[in-house]
Amino acid sequence: MGPQEHFDQQTLTDHLRELRSCLLIALAAVAVGFTVAYSVVQPLADWFLRPLIEVLPKDKTLIFTSYQEGFFFT
Repeated sequence: MGPQEHFDQQTLTDHLRELRSCLLIALAAVAVGFTVAYSVVQPLADWFLRPLIEVLPKDKTLIFTSYQEGFFFT
């Protein structure tokens, strides 16, 4: 019996059970990815913005609401 034959013979509840397990795995992967990304965003931003902060005049601060806005000032 090949994989296609097994797939055709599954009942609706078997299909739904398999869908649920795939969705749970996908949700877990997104959660792990978010956690990893959230843990490295600050060091990455510090490294990325260091040259811009070094050329700021004294007593000035860098204020913007998103990372790309730091490159669009006049």
